[in-house]
Amino acid sequence: MGGSDVVTANTKPGVTDGVPYDLGAMPVGRAMETVDERVVGADVATVFSVVAAVEEWPAHLAHYRFVRMRTRRRDGGGLVEMSANRPFGPLDWPTWWLSEMQISSDTPAIRFRHVGGITKGMEVEWRFDGLPDGTTRVRLVHAWGGPRWPIIGVFAATEIIGPVFIHGIASRTLEGLARTAERLRDRTAR
Repeated sequence: MGGSDVVTANTKPGVTDGVPYDLGAMPVGRAMETVDERVVGADVATVFSVVAAVEEWPAHLAHYRFVRMRTRRRDGGGLVEMSANRPFGPLDWPTWWLSEMQISSDTPAIRFRHVGGITKGMEVEWRFDGLPDGTTRVRLVHAWGGPRWPIIGVFAATEIIGPVFIHGIASRTLEGLARTAERLRDRTAR
């Protein structure tokens, strides 16, 4: 059964003791790449723990509809289903995707590979770099070749999906999780 997702008697439903995904390094040279970056006023461990707890995102992020871990790997990653709204004025456009998730505590980094939804094939990386003043630079990168639509796939990815939807959701996600980490820092400092 090498590497299969076998649920054992001492795990919760949906939790496996499967081998972590190995998503490798972020690819380069994809048609669409978005980068969202921010310095967060909290240490790496705090920021990393907030981002890694993906099932908690809807509690911190008003634009997230749900996050469900379908299976969990030993590293805390697994197969995760996510849905978020992309606001357009008073209207919300619902989005949905399914991703493999890998958590690398030693790097530290969190990687996703979209395996379902319109963004299938998209690669995502959250990277956390500690700064001398105790803050953390967070870099969130999305790279994708676009949907497999004849003639318009790359155009749709680079001109609409990437800048309007991916960046629109990712920038809100990074900002909201940064504020959450900073609130945690403030509570522990008291």
